[in-house]
Amino acid sequence: MFTTHDIDKITGKGLSLDLVQKQIDRFKSGFPFLDISEAATPEKGIRIIDKKDISKHIKTFEKKSKNKTMIKFVPASGAASRMFKNSFSFYETFKGSDQELAKLKSDKNFYSINNFIANIEKFAFYDDLKKHLQTDGFSIDKLIENKEYKKIVEYLLFKGLMYGNIPKGLILFHKYETASRTAIEEQLVEGAHYAKNSKGDVYIHFTVSPEFLENFKAHIDQIKKEYQVKYGVKYVISYSIQKPHTDTIAVDGSNQPFRNEDNSLLFRPGGHGALIENLNDLEYDIIFIKNIDNVAPDRLKPITYDYKKALAGILLHYQVQIFKYIEKLENTKRVTDRKIKKIKSFLEDELQFFFPSNFFELRKDQQSDYILEILNRPIRVCGMVKNEGEPGGGPFFVKEPDGAISLQIIEKAQVNTKDEIQNKLLETSTHFNPVDIVCGVSDLTGKKFNLLKFIDENSGIITQKSNSGKELKALELPGLWNGAMANWTTIFVEVPIETFTPVKELNDLLRTEHQELS
Repeated sequence: MFTTHDIDKITGKGLSLDLVQKQIDRFKSGFPFLDISEAATPEKGIRIIDKKDISKHIKTFEKKSKNKTMIKFVPASGAASRMFKNSFSFYETFKGSDQELAKLKSDKNFYSINNFIANIEKFAFYDDLKKHLQTDGFSIDKLIENKEYKKIVEYLLFKGLMYGNIPKGLILFHKYETASRTAIEEQLVEGAHYAKNSKGDVYIHFTVSPEFLENFKAHIDQIKKEYQVKYGVKYVISYSIQKPHTDTIAVDGSNQPFRNEDNSLLFRPGGHGALIENLNDLEYDIIFIKNIDNVAPDRLKPITYDYKKALAGILLHYQVQIFKYIEKLENTKRVTDRKIKKIKSFLEDELQFFFPSNFFELRKDQQSDYILEILNRPIRVCGMVKNEGEPGGGPFFVKEPDGAISLQIIEKAQVNTKDEIQNKLLETSTHFNPVDIVCGVSDLTGKKFNLLKFIDENSGIITQKSNSGKELKALELPGLWNGAMANWTTIFVEVPIETFTPVKELNDLLRTEHQELS
């Protein structure tokens, strides 16, 4: 199946023939569906915390984090092509006819080019766009007056701003009285308010595509001093790229390796689940995770700071309790039934991990070992937002192969929606995952867990893609929030919708939550 040239390419990525063959076999067999037992809701599975609770958890965080190392992990790979999908489509198809103009002006969709043009002055990058056009002899006001919208979009995507080929982190998101900020800058501001250690250092790690790494570094080098002075901190910034050995082979409709026009094998990035490798390289006690585009202007940040600290406080509280139970089990020669039942109740009542029905049929030493395995895991506390749209993937209770039931973040693609019962359970979801996560990745002794040992290798997604006009199938590794963290201790906490302000498409920046109101 593989030529000498194929083998060179495979090994050059750090992959093995055996692993690539397993990937091809996975296309043939597919991934097993997860078995949902019920949705996690405020009634069961998702904690609701009030102002008093928040204050208590913040105090816990501020007290117990003094001797902890902390870092903010920001997935920021890839160009913002999806964000400008409508702009690209407009530029490629718009010819400027009267009929097209009439259709454009009548389009009232929030994400339309019409809405972009009508509100162009509200974008944080407007002044820069205007200057680039002026430099080349164009007036943005005249272009709008003459309905020459294509020229404006050209300078948005390909000339001037060149936003069509830069990552989201480098795009100006928010406009303030004296300046505008990129998404990167907003992440730095956030970090200064909840990820600062006792020495005033703020560690932030960005995962970046190789082609954008130097741009990231240059931008941060240019702006970080300003924020260090403003917030009295010192930023320690690090970067990583998605590792080549996490790429996956693509196949054709017959599940044979897909080949490019030059007959070489096609490999694709393994999806955000590959970032578990990057996360695993970080030697810190507490890791805050938040996507690059989920940032708000200053007026909405305080609630984010409070909840981020509260989530970390909850993590540290339970970490202490878990460590105490581990010590008791490891240092006791004879574990009593009473102690087993007490720790089992803690896991079920507090951490919502439910044991298999045959647990008490095991020998006492087997019961102890089972509990130790469940306790001795990395921990994540995940903010969950009320689902105000269509129900779908998010927080659920999932039945494990051994009969245990655990909390998991799952995607819709992991559920057999053709099964009437499973589909109904999926639709009962009340919350979704905004990627607002605080991780505890150190064990009782302070040694970091090997996170790769806690991946569910039977989790993943097969998707339909195309390359050079030809259909192909792509394999995504277990997602970072679901399969890659499937065997972590998981705690869900409801967080306000105000803490979730993603920018998936360009016009999302026009939403109230991204406008710094006067």
